[in-house]
Amino acid sequence: MTEDPSLDADGGLAALFAWLSPGYPVGGFAYSHGLEWAVAEGAVHDRATAEAWIGDLLAHGAGRSDALLIAAAWRTPADPGPARLAEALAASRERRDEAAWQGAAFAEVTRTVWQPEAGDAAPLPVAIGHAAAAAKIPLETLLPLALQAWVATLASAAVRLVPIGQTDAQRIVHALLSRIRAVAAEAVAAPDPLGAIGTAALRGDIAAMRHETQDVRLFRT
Repeated sequence: MTEDPSLDADGGLAALFAWLSPGYPVGGFAYSHGLEWAVAEGAVHDRATAEAWIGDLLAHGAGRSDALLIAAAWRTPADPGPARLAEALAASRERRDEAAWQGAAFAEVTRTVWQPEAGDAAPLPVAIGHAAAAAKIPLETLLPLALQAWVATLASAAVRLVPIGQTDAQRIVHALLSRIRAVAAEAVAAPDPLGAIGTAALRGDIAAMRHETQDVRLFRT
């Protein structure tokens, strides 16, 4: 095990595992990121289509953007640019609110319990980057785990929506591990994370927009 004191149980990995846990009180269980509309429309209807949908968002949509936003916020915590860009990237009002509400909850709980220097309310990926920087958690450690937690949250939503079993949700996470590592490595290596942001998951953006007027909904997004 590394001797880096920033990774001890009080200030590093233990904190990171808590922050990314589904039990952390940011309300992640209430958001589907547009997946609910995709299920209602029949675009996602089993494990394979759920994996494909989540994998595309990871590699070409919000997952990749979030990784780059985390990297930018981690590197320059005082720069307001990552927070502003995170708001501008939201494909819908619900997606903007999702990031803002979860980020505000994350910052408040993290400052109160784990890291007093975590920073103020910001969109969730930016808030995570600020807190990790204050805790001196390496970006190479942070990003793969943050993306894995992001994928797991959407897989959990698929359990309730498609529906699929919990074992199939774990199969989705496992199948996407190599893509998680690739997206994380790209964000770590990016000399200008904000300049590298760009998305091509257009159907995911449409799903986020259409969800706002969906008649029957379990999720807030």
